[in-house]
Amino acid sequence: MKCPFCGSFQDQVLDSRPVEHSSAVRRRRECGECKKRYTTFERPEEVSLMVVKSNQSREPFDRQKVKAGIERACRKRPVAAETIDKIVSEVENELTSEYVMEIPSSTIGQKILEKLWDIDLVAYIRFASVYRQFGDIDTFMDELKKLKKEHQKRQRQRQ
Repeated sequence: MKCPFCGSFQDQVLDSRPVEHSSAVRRRRECGECKKRYTTFERPEEVSLMVVKSNQSREPFDRQKVKAGIERACRKRPVAAETIDKIVSEVENELTSEYVMEIPSSTIGQKILEKLWDIDLVAYIRFASVYRQFGDIDTFMDELKKLKKEHQKRQRQRQ
């Protein structure tokens, strides 16, 4: 580490401790040349995922954008804010473990739908209506019929 006072690369770490609520590590250092002390913070380098949209354009993965979409689908539904945060974290963790650099936007939408299915079917259909871009009432009704059929199937399996 380069001393911010004299520019020397001769330093000694006096103390290291994790930063609360973060993946950073705080290090207290002393310069071997000028003997002044300073603090550094080390964070793991985060590889940013690029989302490949349907028109083949790319944009960085935005956790807040995912959260906002789920919040819109869950608006006025009995879904706690903690549950929404949990969905966002689970989706983000799955994406970073499965994909290296680029992820199709359709995969993100599908993962969100899978999570919403188990939490709230109204939120599921709301999200699906935007995600799948239902063009007309017939497409919407077909999705509702599939949803109802799958829901009944799962209920029978639980019995």
